[in-house]
Amino acid sequence: MVKQASPGKGKSKETVASRSATEAAAKGKVYPFTADPGRAANMRGNRRSDTKPELALRAALHALGYRYRKDFRLDLPLRRVRPDIAFTSRKVAVFVDGCFWHACPDHGSRPKNNDWYWSPKLAKNVERDRAADEALAQAGWTVVRLWEHVPLTEAVAAVVAAVGGPRR
Repeated sequence: MVKQASPGKGKSKETVASRSATEAAAKGKVYPFTADPGRAANMRGNRRSDTKPELALRAALHALGYRYRKDFRLDLPLRRVRPDIAFTSRKVAVFVDGCFWHACPDHGSRPKNNDWYWSPKLAKNVERDRAADEALAQAGWTVVRLWEHVPLTEAVAAVVAAVGGPRR
Protein backbone atom coordinates (compact mmCIF):
# COMPACT_ATOMS: atom_id res chain seq x y z
CA MET A 1 0.00 0.00 0.00
CA VAL A 2 1.36 3.41 -0.96
CA LYS A 3 1.75 5.88 1.88
CA GLN A 4 1.94 9.62 1.53
CA ALA A 5 3.28 12.00 4.13
CA SER A 6 0.83 14.55 5.45
CA PRO A 7 2.04 18.13 5.03
CA GLY A 8 3.46 19.52 8.25
CA LYS A 9 3.19 16.31 10.25
CA GLY A 10 5.52 13.37 10.77
CA LYS A 11 2.65 10.88 10.47
CA SER A 12 1.72 9.23 7.20
CA LYS A 13 -1.73 8.49 5.87
CA GLU A 14 -3.07 6.32 3.08
CA THR A 15 -3.96 8.06 -0.15
CA VAL A 16 -7.51 7.75 -1.38
CA ALA A 17 -6.34 6.05 -4.59
CA SER A 18 -4.29 3.42 -2.79
CA ARG A 19 -7.09 2.69 -0.34
CA SER A 20 -9.62 2.22 -3.14
CA ALA A 21 -7.13 0.10 -5.09
CA THR A 22 -6.66 -2.19 -2.10
CA GLU A 23 -10.42 -2.47 -1.55
CA ALA A 24 -10.98 -3.21 -5.24
CA ALA A 25 -8.29 -5.88 -5.27
CA ALA A 26 -9.83 -7.50 -2.20
CA LYS A 27 -13.14 -7.74 -4.06
CA GLY A 28 -11.44 -9.22 -7.12
CA LYS A 29 -12.06 -6.13 -9.28
CA VAL A 30 -9.44 -4.66 -11.57
CA TYR A 31 -9.36 -0.93 -12.23
CA PRO A 32 -6.95 1.00 -14.42
CA PHE A 33 -4.82 3.43 -12.46
CA THR A 34 -3.15 6.34 -14.15
CA ALA A 35 0.43 7.36 -13.62
CA ASP A 36 -0.53 10.95 -14.39
CA PRO A 37 -1.56 12.78 -11.19
CA GLY A 38 -3.35 15.45 -13.24
CA ARG A 39 -5.58 12.87 -14.90
CA ALA A 40 -6.30 11.24 -11.54
CA ALA A 41 -7.31 14.60 -10.06
CA ASN A 42 -9.52 15.26 -13.10
CA MET A 43 -11.34 11.95 -12.71
CA ARG A 44 -11.80 12.45 -8.95
CA GLY A 45 -13.36 15.84 -9.71
CA ASN A 46 -16.24 14.35 -11.73
CA ARG A 47 -19.49 14.85 -9.86
CA ARG A 48 -22.46 12.50 -9.54
CA SER A 49 -24.89 15.33 -8.91
CA ASP A 50 -24.93 19.13 -9.05
CA THR A 51 -23.18 19.30 -12.41
CA LYS A 52 -23.11 22.68 -14.18
CA PRO A 53 -25.82 21.79 -16.75
CA GLU A 54 -28.01 20.39 -13.96
CA LEU A 55 -27.54 23.49 -11.79
CA ALA A 56 -28.39 25.78 -14.72
CA LEU A 57 -31.56 23.81 -15.48
CA ARG A 58 -32.65 23.79 -11.85
CA ALA A 59 -32.05 27.54 -11.52
CA ALA A 60 -34.08 28.27 -14.67
CA LEU A 61 -36.96 26.04 -13.53
CA HIS A 62 -36.95 27.58 -10.05
CA ALA A 63 -37.02 31.08 -11.56
CA LEU A 64 -40.15 30.07 -13.49
CA GLY A 65 -41.85 29.04 -10.25
CA TYR A 66 -41.33 25.26 -10.40
CA ARG A 67 -40.57 23.37 -7.20
CA TYR A 68 -38.95 19.96 -7.27
CA ARG A 69 -36.75 17.49 -5.43
CA LYS A 70 -33.12 17.15 -6.43
CA ASP A 71 -31.30 13.80 -6.47
CA PHE A 72 -34.38 12.25 -4.88
CA ARG A 73 -34.29 8.51 -4.27
CA LEU A 74 -37.31 6.63 -5.60
CA ASP A 75 -37.75 3.09 -4.31
CA LEU A 76 -39.72 1.56 -7.17
CA PRO A 77 -40.93 -2.05 -7.33
CA LEU A 78 -38.32 -3.02 -9.96
CA ARG A 79 -35.34 -0.98 -8.78
CA ARG A 80 -34.10 2.09 -6.96
CA VAL A 81 -33.73 5.21 -9.13
CA ARG A 82 -32.27 8.67 -8.40
CA PRO A 83 -33.43 11.27 -10.94
CA ASP A 84 -31.49 14.52 -11.07
CA ILE A 85 -34.78 16.42 -10.73
CA ALA A 86 -38.05 14.85 -9.57
CA PHE A 87 -41.50 16.41 -9.64
CA THR A 88 -43.04 13.94 -7.21
CA SER A 89 -46.67 15.08 -7.27
CA ARG A 90 -46.72 15.04 -11.08
CA LYS A 91 -44.56 11.92 -11.39
CA VAL A 92 -41.98 13.42 -13.75
CA ALA A 93 -38.33 12.39 -13.50
CA VAL A 94 -35.67 14.48 -15.24
CA PHE A 95 -32.15 13.25 -15.97
CA VAL A 96 -29.35 15.47 -17.29
CA ASP A 97 -26.94 13.00 -18.86
CA GLY A 98 -23.29 13.75 -19.52
CA CYS A 99 -22.13 13.04 -23.06
CA PHE A 100 -19.12 10.94 -22.02
CA TRP A 101 -20.65 8.95 -19.16
CA HIS A 102 -23.89 8.11 -20.98
CA ALA A 103 -22.42 7.57 -24.48
CA CYS A 104 -24.04 10.45 -26.37
CA PRO A 105 -24.34 9.50 -30.05
CA ASP A 106 -23.30 13.04 -31.08
CA HIS A 107 -20.57 13.94 -28.58
CA GLY A 108 -19.72 10.82 -26.62
CA SER A 109 -16.10 9.82 -27.11
CA ARG A 110 -14.50 6.45 -26.58
CA PRO A 111 -11.31 6.54 -24.52
CA LYS A 112 -8.23 5.28 -26.33
CA ASN A 113 -6.51 4.14 -23.14
CA ASN A 114 -7.85 1.21 -21.13
CA ASP A 115 -10.55 0.35 -23.65
CA TRP A 116 -10.93 -3.04 -21.91
CA TYR A 117 -12.26 -1.16 -18.88
CA TRP A 118 -14.15 1.80 -20.35
CA SER A 119 -16.17 0.10 -23.11
CA PRO A 120 -18.05 -2.29 -20.76
CA LYS A 121 -18.41 0.44 -18.12
CA LEU A 122 -20.01 2.94 -20.52
CA ALA A 123 -22.22 0.21 -22.03
CA LYS A 124 -23.36 -0.71 -18.52
CA ASN A 125 -24.22 2.96 -17.83
CA VAL A 126 -26.48 3.01 -20.91
CA GLU A 127 -28.11 -0.29 -19.88
CA ARG A 128 -28.74 1.09 -16.39
CA ASP A 129 -30.34 4.20 -17.93
CA ARG A 130 -32.71 2.05 -20.01
CA ALA A 131 -33.58 -0.11 -16.98
CA ALA A 132 -34.31 3.02 -14.91
CA ASP A 133 -36.51 4.40 -17.71
CA GLU A 134 -38.44 1.13 -17.85
CA ALA A 135 -38.88 0.95 -14.06
CA LEU A 136 -40.13 4.55 -13.95
CA ALA A 137 -42.53 4.00 -16.86
CA GLN A 138 -43.99 0.89 -15.21
CA ALA A 139 -44.50 2.88 -12.01
CA GLY A 140 -46.44 5.55 -13.94
CA TRP A 141 -43.69 8.18 -14.17
CA THR A 142 -42.85 10.32 -17.17
CA VAL A 143 -39.12 10.33 -17.95
CA VAL A 144 -37.33 13.31 -19.50
CA ARG A 145 -33.72 12.63 -20.54
CA LEU A 146 -31.63 15.59 -21.61
CA TRP A 147 -28.04 15.63 -22.85
CA GLU A 148 -25.68 18.11 -21.22
CA HIS A 149 -25.11 19.82 -24.61
CA VAL A 150 -28.80 20.69 -25.14
CA PRO A 151 -29.26 24.49 -24.95
CA LEU A 152 -30.86 25.62 -21.70
CA THR A 153 -33.95 27.07 -23.40
CA GLU A 154 -34.66 23.74 -25.13
CA ALA A 155 -34.08 21.81 -21.91
CA VAL A 156 -36.47 24.05 -19.97
CA ALA A 157 -39.08 23.74 -22.74
CA ALA A 158 -38.85 19.93 -22.66
CA VAL A 159 -39.32 19.83 -18.89
CA VAL A 160 -42.17 22.37 -18.93
CA ALA A 161 -43.93 20.32 -21.66
CA ALA A 162 -43.74 17.19 -19.49
CA VAL A 163 -44.62 18.84 -16.18
CA GLY A 164 -47.19 21.42 -17.23
CA GLY A 165 -47.55 24.85 -15.65
CA PRO A 166 -46.04 25.75 -12.30
CA ARG A 167 -48.28 25.65 -9.26
CA ARG A 168 -48.86 29.02 -7.66
